[in-house]
Amino acid sequence: MPAIPAASVANLRDLGGLPLAAGRSVRPGLVLRSAQLDRLDPADPAVAALGLRTVVDLRTDVERDERPDRLPPGARGLVADVLADHLAISGLPPAARLKELLSDPALAEEHLGAGRVREAFARTYRTFVSGESARAAYRVLLTELAAPDAGPLLFHCTAGKDRTGWAATVVLSLLGADEETVREEYLSVNTAVRQAFAPLIEGFTAQGGNPDLALDLIGVLPGYLDAALDEVAVRHGSMERYVREGLGVPDGVTERIRERLTAGTGTGTGTG
Repeated sequence: MPAIPAASVANLRDLGGLPLAAGRSVRPGLVLRSAQLDRLDPADPAVAALGLRTVVDLRTDVERDERPDRLPPGARGLVADVLADHLAISGLPPAARLKELLSDPALAEEHLGAGRVREAFARTYRTFVSGESARAAYRVLLTELAAPDAGPLLFHCTAGKDRTGWAATVVLSLLGADEETVREEYLSVNTAVRQAFAPLIEGFTAQGGNPDLALDLIGVLPGYLDAALDEVAVRHGSMERYVREGLGVPDGVTERIRERLTAGTGTGTGTG
């Protein structure tokens, strides 16, 4: 799924149009994802055309304080901090430190070399499923998606790839997207993210930094998503039960999400 070419919002995407089971698809213009909105320009034609009504911010307190969202007129913002109880022990640097690490290959190698970056991301993705603050945050998002007055809703984190990527995976899975579609959507952010960080990656490698380490840090890998999906399988057995039992989202809310966001013949039902 290509990014929406907005000048003031990076990695902006509409989940609308993605295929679901039985010839259905995600209804366009109602559920979107992006990177942070600190540079959002309400006059940006691509942004104005969205008519956003609700923005769910998945970032930490520090991230929000350093780069506060700029909301479109008439939109309301909700805080849903996924990593409130985890970031300090995750082994991952805060997103704000990415530039620092990518400007110092020795520092990056010390903290994240020898496969440690992949291990840290895998632990963090498992926390997206099982962490207390993560479960509360994703419950907020799904509850808002079910609200009849939510209007077009956008959810985001800093780069719009990890916390945001898992949110998109959960939504698409509930709507009935198959595994191939979910994975393709998840990985589709890599082009935009690599373009955004291209100058840093080039500088990092020019100083002798390991390009694979840089790409593992700023992009997404299938193994990251696998870790979260495995956590769902081990703890709950299915995405439906994860949403119902892990997130505490009633089946009625899930059905309203399907009714609102599904285009085509019927809304479909899940299993589990």
